[in-house]
Amino acid sequence: MKCLVAGAGGFIGGHLVRRLLDDGHEVRAADIKPISRWWQVHSEAAYWDRMDLRLRKECMEVCGDIDWVFNLAADMGGIGYIETHKADCMVSVLINTHLLLAAVYRNCKRFFYASSACAYHADRQNDPNVTALKEGDAYHNGGAMPEDGYGWEKLFSERMCRHFTEDYGLETRVARFHNIYGPHGSWHDGREKAPAALCRKVAEVKLAGKRTVEVWGNGSKTRSFCYIDDCVEGICRLMESDVREPLNVGSSELVSIIQLLAMIEEAADYRVTPVFDLTKPQGVAGRNSDNTLIKKLLGWEPTTPLRDGIGKTYQWIKEQVAECNLKE
Repeated sequence: MKCLVAGAGGFIGGHLVRRLLDDGHEVRAADIKPISRWWQVHSEAAYWDRMDLRLRKECMEVCGDIDWVFNLAADMGGIGYIETHKADCMVSVLINTHLLLAAVYRNCKRFFYASSACAYHADRQNDPNVTALKEGDAYHNGGAMPEDGYGWEKLFSERMCRHFTEDYGLETRVARFHNIYGPHGSWHDGREKAPAALCRKVAEVKLAGKRTVEVWGNGSKTRSFCYIDDCVEGICRLMESDVREPLNVGSSELVSIIQLLAMIEEAADYRVTPVFDLTKPQGVAGRNSDNTLIKKLLGWEPTTPLRDGIGKTYQWIKEQVAECNLKE
């Protein structure tokens, strides 16, 4: 297939380009960032950098002669970013709108949209011991209440995919990602998520011979974290399937933030003292992935244990921290 990966300069996009190339596909990689700022660059792909996919004209151009469109392009980040950039996150709706229009105009065969667990109803996430979120929980008791800003954009864009399938016959696939983590992504630019942020903090204090690490909240919030290799596998399996409804792509291994920190300490072989900051953004009380539907429809679910994925992630971030320290 001739595949377009929109957002190829980002974390998940960079890994997806590698997988599609390895699977023998022809890949066009597009991103608004200059190539010098992409997390990964693979020489076999055709690179289209500085593409502002919020603009319909550029979407029309980049979708030319493409079979499959993978839309991972968005203005987003961890909880610290999305809670303070709600308008910016919502403007990403233009990307999905114009890519869908271009996919129809250019006769693309399939369209993948990267949604998020932030699309789920807030009332289903008030308990840190939360029952895992099922796909139907996005419309709890008949209504929607996703994460303000970022979550609303995701849920609205999901509906757009559904209606483009109904009205235009475009085959669309939607995955709701649950806290994807791993190497080759944001770790110090203000967009990093909890695993990368805590890995960085532990690596920094170990290098400096210190012990205290700032933790946002009191450490009791719970999440499941999905390793990047599982995420990419899920994308490919979903895209190749006949499943049109949104599916969770996430681990069902629920841990608290303080348990996550303990795993990072183990990976670093270094004990730290958490200092809790209750003034920082923390997000919902609990969020976990129910994988019943993906196992039923795809016969698969993410399998990487969090301890294994954190070990690989910490090693990569430790190397980045050490390299930055040498430059300073």
